[in-house]
Amino acid sequence: MKFLLQLITWWNAETLGMRLWTNRNGEKVGEDDAGNVFYQSRDGKRRWVIYNGEVEASRVSPEWHGWLHHTWKETPEENPVPRKAWEKPHEENLTGTPLAYAPAGSLRRAKPVERSDYEAWQPE
Repeated sequence: MKFLLQLITWWNAETLGMRLWTNRNGEKVGEDDAGNVFYQSRDGKRRWVIYNGEVEASRVSPEWHGWLHHTWKETPEENPVPRKAWEKPHEENLTGTPLAYAPAGSLRRAKPVERSDYEAWQPE
Protein backbone atom coordinates (compact mmCIF):
# COMPACT_ATOMS: atom_id res chain seq x y z
CA MET A 1 0.00 0.00 0.00
CA LYS A 2 2.85 2.40 0.84
CA PHE A 3 4.36 1.84 -2.61
CA LEU A 4 1.04 2.68 -4.27
CA LEU A 5 0.69 5.86 -2.20
CA GLN A 6 4.22 6.91 -3.14
CA LEU A 7 3.44 6.28 -6.78
CA ILE A 8 0.39 8.56 -6.95
CA THR A 9 0.64 11.09 -4.07
CA TRP A 10 3.24 13.54 -2.85
CA TRP A 11 1.83 14.36 0.60
CA ASN A 12 2.36 10.89 2.13
CA ALA A 13 6.17 10.95 1.77
CA GLU A 14 8.54 10.96 -1.15
CA THR A 15 7.19 9.96 -4.53
CA LEU A 16 8.72 7.20 -6.61
CA GLY A 17 10.22 9.78 -8.96
CA MET A 18 11.77 11.69 -6.07
CA ARG A 19 13.23 8.48 -4.65
CA LEU A 20 14.84 7.62 -8.01
CA TRP A 21 16.15 11.18 -8.47
CA THR A 22 17.55 11.23 -4.93
CA ASN A 23 19.30 7.88 -5.40
CA ARG A 24 20.83 9.06 -8.65
CA ASN A 25 21.77 12.67 -7.86
CA GLY A 26 21.81 13.11 -4.11
CA GLU A 27 24.08 12.33 -1.23
CA LYS A 28 22.80 11.98 2.32
CA VAL A 29 24.21 14.58 4.70
CA GLY A 30 22.22 13.95 7.87
CA GLU A 31 19.07 13.16 9.76
CA ASP A 32 17.17 15.12 12.42
CA ASP A 33 15.41 14.04 15.62
CA ALA A 34 12.09 13.59 13.79
CA GLY A 35 13.59 11.09 11.33
CA ASN A 36 13.65 13.48 8.36
CA VAL A 37 16.60 12.78 6.03
CA PHE A 38 18.52 15.63 4.39
CA TYR A 39 20.31 15.46 1.05
CA GLN A 40 22.32 17.68 -1.24
CA SER A 41 23.36 17.40 -4.86
CA ARG A 42 26.88 16.20 -5.57
CA ASP A 43 27.99 19.74 -6.45
CA GLY A 44 26.33 21.12 -3.28
CA LYS A 45 24.06 23.59 -5.08
CA ARG A 46 20.71 21.92 -4.28
CA ARG A 47 19.51 20.78 -0.87
CA TRP A 48 16.31 18.96 0.05
CA VAL A 49 14.58 16.92 2.72
CA ILE A 50 12.75 13.60 2.59
CA TYR A 51 10.15 13.75 5.37
CA ASN A 52 9.53 10.90 7.76
CA GLY A 53 5.76 10.77 7.37
CA GLU A 54 3.52 13.64 6.38
CA VAL A 55 5.06 16.33 4.20
CA GLU A 56 4.82 19.39 6.46
CA ALA A 57 7.46 22.12 6.34
CA SER A 58 7.03 23.05 10.01
CA ARG A 59 8.39 19.60 10.95
CA VAL A 60 11.91 20.78 9.99
CA SER A 61 13.83 22.22 12.94
CA PRO A 62 15.28 25.77 12.68
CA GLU A 63 18.84 24.42 12.52
CA TRP A 64 18.13 22.25 9.49
CA HIS A 65 15.94 24.97 7.96
CA GLY A 66 18.97 27.27 7.98
CA TRP A 67 21.10 24.64 6.26
CA LEU A 68 18.40 23.90 3.65
CA HIS A 69 18.22 27.59 2.69
CA HIS A 70 22.02 28.02 2.46
CA THR A 71 22.16 30.24 5.56
CA TRP A 72 25.23 28.26 6.62
CA LYS A 73 27.44 25.70 4.90
CA GLU A 74 27.86 23.11 7.64
CA THR A 75 25.04 20.84 8.71
CA PRO A 76 23.80 21.04 12.31
CA GLU A 77 25.53 17.69 12.87
CA GLU A 78 28.90 19.10 11.79
CA ASN A 79 28.55 22.46 13.53
CA PRO A 80 25.71 22.42 16.12
CA VAL A 81 23.87 25.70 16.65
CA PRO A 82 24.33 26.85 20.28
CA ARG A 83 21.11 26.61 22.29
CA LYS A 84 20.05 29.01 25.00
CA ALA A 85 18.82 27.66 28.35
CA TRP A 86 15.40 29.28 27.83
CA GLU A 87 14.77 27.81 24.36
CA LYS A 88 12.08 25.15 24.06
CA PRO A 89 12.52 22.13 21.80
CA HIS A 90 11.20 22.50 18.25
CA GLU A 91 7.56 21.49 17.67
CA GLU A 92 5.68 21.30 14.41
CA ASN A 93 2.81 23.71 13.75
CA LEU A 94 -0.38 22.04 14.99
CA THR A 95 -2.84 24.57 13.55
CA GLY A 96 -5.77 22.82 11.91
CA THR A 97 -5.27 19.58 13.82
CA PRO A 98 -7.13 18.28 16.88
CA LEU A 99 -4.03 19.12 18.95
CA ALA A 100 -4.14 22.82 18.05
CA TYR A 101 -4.30 25.37 20.87
CA ALA A 102 -7.83 26.35 21.87
CA PRO A 103 -8.17 29.19 24.41
CA ALA A 104 -10.66 29.17 27.24
CA GLY A 105 -14.18 29.67 25.93
CA SER A 106 -13.38 28.29 22.50
CA LEU A 107 -16.03 26.14 20.84
CA ARG A 108 -13.27 23.70 19.85
CA ARG A 109 -12.69 22.69 23.46
CA ALA A 110 -14.34 19.52 24.69
CA LYS A 111 -16.05 21.41 27.51
CA PRO A 112 -16.11 25.14 26.78
CA VAL A 113 -15.66 27.32 29.86
CA GLU A 114 -18.71 29.41 30.74
CA ARG A 115 -17.71 33.06 30.54
CA SER A 116 -19.01 35.49 33.12
CA ASP A 117 -16.88 38.54 32.31
CA TYR A 118 -19.37 40.03 29.82
CA GLU A 119 -23.04 40.21 29.17
CA ALA A 120 -24.38 39.26 25.74
CA TRP A 121 -26.31 41.98 23.90
CA GLN A 122 -30.01 41.27 23.44
CA PRO A 123 -32.02 43.25 20.88
CA GLU A 124 -35.16 44.96 22.16
